Amino acid sequence: MSRLLLNCDIGESFGHWTMGLDAEVMPYIDCANIACGFHAGDPSIMRKTVSLALSHGVQIGAHPAYQDLVGFGRRSMAYTAQELQDLLHYQIGALDGICRAQGARVSYVKPHGAMYNDMMANPAQLRAVIQAVAAYDPQLPLMLMATRDNSAAQLMGEEYGVTLWFEAFADRAYDSAGHLVSRQLPGAVHHDPETIIQQALTIARGDNLVASDGSALHLQANTLCVHGDNASSVAAVQRIRQALNQQSAP
Repeated sequence: MSRLLLNCDIGESFGHWTMGLDAEVMPYIDCANIACGFHAGDPSIMRKTVSLALSHGVQIGAHPAYQDLVGFGRRSMAYTAQELQDLLHYQIGALDGICRAQGARVSYVKPHGAMYNDMMANPAQLRAVIQAVAAYDPQLPLMLMATRDNSAAQLMGEEYGVTLWFEAFADRAYDSAGHLVSRQLPGAVHHDPETIIQQALTIARGDNLVASDGSALHLQANTLCVHGDNASSVAAVQRIRQALNQQSAP
């Protein structure tokens, strides 16, 4: 079984307002998607989160978003392709600068929230995001959602020389196309820890999930998104890490 990287959205506090249990979850993840100030985070939070990631040997990813602090970056907003690329360069550059001051660099990019969902639904927007990453540093992988068929996105990444890391979710239900079931629908989010752990292991083994319509769904993923916003989710991450380590042990 190839190693499945665990990633977590992190550094999403702002000023004196705290969100997430960053220090508790960081020891168990491989990749920290650090907010860059447009949906959450601020320069001091970014610096502290970078330092925390470095102390645990965790890869640092830029987690850029639409400029929407009030909506936590979860509302779709209208941008031209150039404006979108400007947003990405501004945020990646800000986090990269904070990393460089601590002797590190940003090592990948994962868009946040509505930007992430919109680029998966709109090929023109995905192209703009890939172009932005390629222009900043084509060596930076771009994280995006794994679906039933990754081929169109893969071809676009190859066109610009950008490596794509396909991401799956242990705590979400999928439809037959490999898209996440809307949170507005019942059963869209898994809450039972055992269900979450088993889905993580199923994805890691490359076995089929069961889609919402009962069909078999294969997701070819490089990384698994986990959450650390409460004590029970941190405990689930710890158990997923232990289970993955046991699964991949010789």
